[in-house]
Amino acid sequence: MGLPSVMVLPLLIVVAAGVYYIYNEVLQFMSKSLVRNKVVVITDAVSGAGAECAHLFHKAGARLILCGTTWDKLESLYDSLTTDSDPRETFAPKLVILDFSDVDSMEDVVAEVMECYGYVDVLICNSSMKLKAPVQSVSLEQDRNIMDINYFGPSSLAKGILPAMMSRRSGHVILVNSIQGRLAIPFRSSYAASKHAAQAFFDCLRAEVEEYGIVVSTVSHTFINASEPPPAVESAPKQNILTDYIASQLNHGVRPSVLANEILETVNRKRKEVVLAHPIPRVALYLRSLFPPFLFAVLAAGVKDSVLAEPMQ
Repeated sequence: MGLPSVMVLPLLIVVAAGVYYIYNEVLQFMSKSLVRNKVVVITDAVSGAGAECAHLFHKAGARLILCGTTWDKLESLYDSLTTDSDPRETFAPKLVILDFSDVDSMEDVVAEVMECYGYVDVLICNSSMKLKAPVQSVSLEQDRNIMDINYFGPSSLAKGILPAMMSRRSGHVILVNSIQGRLAIPFRSSYAASKHAAQAFFDCLRAEVEEYGIVVSTVSHTFINASEPPPAVESAPKQNILTDYIASQLNHGVRPSVLANEILETVNRKRKEVVLAHPIPRVALYLRSLFPPFLFAVLAAGVKDSVLAEPMQ
């Protein structure tokens, strides 16, 4: 006797949910084995997303090289990783001082990183300097500083690590970028420019090193939201409902833990490009390519109404 037709759809939903659950469980199990014993470099490891990455990769058995600008914060992260970890399952991280604003020090940093294990399997470039200001108020010194930290620093480090990866014909370079490497909004001129530059550099690098078995990935996210959501308040009347809605979507942000999981999955699956954003920023990306005049008009209206002047990283 066959099932009533009314029962078919619920049954299919239950089966699909079960398959999806098993699939995720298998992926989580595999993620631990895939990065085990791998030498993983994480820049700005003391930031929210960097620390979450450090914990994930440490638990998975990776050999971590953690980079940061201050020794005290690196030692604090080291203690949090090693205090409750099993030395039979994990490796004690190695610490390296790295300041992307000092591009001249990159050669010494690369040498110190390579001395740790002699090679690098995964390089995660996770550093960023942000600036919110009208174009006319940003000095040339600020422009250069942002470009050093967001573009010249990561690109110089990648160049330094690259020869060892090429000689071993394996490796994975990940740029943790911003969605503003693809979509610029007002009051972020220097920041967006540096992110566009970094995106272009790593896109070129991906094609150039593919023959050596090296994977290059970019993870583009909206702003990182490490705070608790604010309580709902009654908003003032809006002058432009459309731009206000877009701004609210852009400012949802992503949690550091969500971004870290996405980075781990990017390493495991060797994905080359990831966009971690809500639907509205994704739609804006398509509008930028397909209907740019419409998007430009929306952004200009937002500036007039002072609606889009909220942070998006």
